[in-house]
Amino acid sequence: MAKKVVATLKTGSGKDFAKVYRAVKNKKGAYSFKSVIVPNESVKTIFKG
Repeated sequence: MAKKVVATLKTGSGKDFAKVYRAVKNKKGAYSFKSVIVPNESVKTIFKG
């Protein structure tokens, strides 16, 4: 399944997007990771906000 997603993102308009992983702290103090696919122009704004 992952191979299909990776192949889709590498062709055509998929090169205009990036998959971003961000660490998020929960109420207990532990960290978990959230992944989001965003346009390349807005990657820096994801980490600022």
